[in-house]
Amino acid sequence: MVEGSSYNTTQHPVDLYDVGYVEKSDIMKSTATTTTYRDLDVSPQPIITRRIMSSLRKYGSFIGPGLLISVAYMDPGNYATGITAGASNKYSLLFIVFLSNIIAIFLQTLCIKLGSVTGYDLARCCREYLPKWLNITLWILAECAIVATDVAEVIGSAIALNILLKIPLPAGVVITIVDVLFVLAAYRNDSSSTRFVKMFEYAVGFLVMAVVICFAIELSKVHANAAEVFRGYVPSKEMFQDGGMTIATSIIGSTVMIHSLFLGSGLVQPRLREYDVVNGLINLDDLFDESDDEKSTKSQREKEADYFYHKYKPSYQSIKYSLKYSIIELILTLLTLALFVNSAILIVAGSSLYDTPEAVDADLYTIHYLLSKNIAPVVGTIFMLALLFSGQSAGIVCTIAGQIVSEGHINWTVKPWMRRLITRAISIIPCLIISLCIGRNGLGTALNISQVVISILLPPLTAPLIYFTCKKSIMKVELPKEMQTKEVTVEGESENKEEGKYKYMVNNWITATVAVVIWLFISILNVYAIVDMAMHGVRG
Repeated sequence: MVEGSSYNTTQHPVDLYDVGYVEKSDIMKSTATTTTYRDLDVSPQPIITRRIMSSLRKYGSFIGPGLLISVAYMDPGNYATGITAGASNKYSLLFIVFLSNIIAIFLQTLCIKLGSVTGYDLARCCREYLPKWLNITLWILAECAIVATDVAEVIGSAIALNILLKIPLPAGVVITIVDVLFVLAAYRNDSSSTRFVKMFEYAVGFLVMAVVICFAIELSKVHANAAEVFRGYVPSKEMFQDGGMTIATSIIGSTVMIHSLFLGSGLVQPRLREYDVVNGLINLDDLFDESDDEKSTKSQREKEADYFYHKYKPSYQSIKYSLKYSIIELILTLLTLALFVNSAILIVAGSSLYDTPEAVDADLYTIHYLLSKNIAPVVGTIFMLALLFSGQSAGIVCTIAGQIVSEGHINWTVKPWMRRLITRAISIIPCLIISLCIGRNGLGTALNISQVVISILLPPLTAPLIYFTCKKSIMKVELPKEMQTKEVTVEGESENKEEGKYKYMVNNWITATVAVVIWLFISILNVYAIVDMAMHGVRG
């Protein structure tokens, strides 16, 4: 827009005020007039700059959930799979790494959409909208997936502690409970303030950045041909050689993690609540002043948590404000941090362990030995350090996902700290038994089996996500009164009234089709994996 162009402040009364050039009183005075940039003595360029800075500040306030979700895509289960892929097929399976990240981003976008529109996480939606028997069945499957995922985190951390600090495996397994203590002390997402949630997100983000730095150092120590590496992101016939499709199935299974779907649908609510409270769409003082029988027994904090859990629904304004930025933050985080780490694991293996038979289906101990021998001892040490950071951050995130699953599916009444403790205890007990009775080889086998279990459970637990986001009666939000229309005809009067009252945010036919294709693709890969496992046994 050039100087002298008109800007109607009646239609957009907030825009110029937001960028800081016009006082609010001036806007109120000119609501019935047409104002020009010349009248306001404002040039277009500063306004554009201010708008960009405003958007960046807004984006910055949304940084955090993507960091937590990215942890699920770089957990210990990815390490052995990535090493096997690089050792057997060099760089050709980088395309599968990229494809699995795209699938993860698509499914996580649906999770954000579901959590924003309904105000519920995926587990809570199952309880609210599915038959009781089906909800209980999905809860059992989800709990199995959470335990299998947590087993992988515990094993990865215990092995890293054993290699780095010579801590016995059983002791290392017990030490992993430390991350639960951190969660108990720091995490709370049932209030209208995101202060503590953001502090927690940044703390986990620190662990994620530590993993990224470790692999940046790893890449600097290897000698990889850049042209070959980038060619690996393009489909090729080499992908199908040396059992490439079996390994590809493992890559997708270890990347598209089930617990991340529950997590992604539950991390969006705090910012929606904060927006509604800050902008006066919810008045907490009125909530606290209400006279009821529970007033004397419940604190304000408990009342607030109870309200947001049982009665709160995100407003249309809060959804419109946050949905786009939540998705952008997720995409940027997964396409940079998660993709970088998974690619780096494979590149390190492809450049240093390709055609090394011992590296194919190797356990984490063997991987450490081969990296130390073939490149340098420091490379093996840094690899284990990255594994420790990944295991601890993934364990924290998995504990939160376990809480979301149980509270959502069955309305768990146990205190949150008790639930988190139980979640971690369930995974520690089998790991302790394995480490005490079988030792190193047992942990490696348990890690591989946990990835198989997660992969098999993925199709039945992703189906509800696709169903919910395609259902019109679920994916709707009430419009503000000033935006509601009253288009009434003789036939279908009630339907027309509802059409004007709600904004429907269901998947369009393209999104729905892509979602079904992805689900079928994952299901077929799982059938292939089960057949391969029956023929050749459990492999890394």
